[in-house]
Amino acid sequence: MLDINKLREIAKDPDKVLITQHSSIRFRERNIKYDDVISSIMTGEIIEQYENDFPNPSCLILGMELNKRYIHVVCGTDTEYLWIITAYYPSEDKWQNDMKTRKV
Repeated sequence: MLDINKLREIAKDPDKVLITQHSSIRFRERNIKYDDVISSIMTGEIIEQYENDFPNPSCLILGMELNKRYIHVVCGTDTEYLWIITAYYPSEDKWQNDMKTRKV
């Protein structure tokens, strides 16, 4: 299982944070800034774990962007590097009010 404190430690070093091409495209489409993603990791909590993801385990983090808006970040790690897979603003039609629980 991934540990938020380990992810934060990696995220402190910009040379260890890798942005996938997919996430870069999504950032532009959703007007999400790199600093907002890092803020989310530094202030957030892991709400879902994807231990069997390939090539590395990943997780979903709920955090706050710099403007105090909820943001979800999906990232994975090999314990040395942090891959940002995607980031998005959670929608109320898919998430409960706590933005941690998926609606069924």
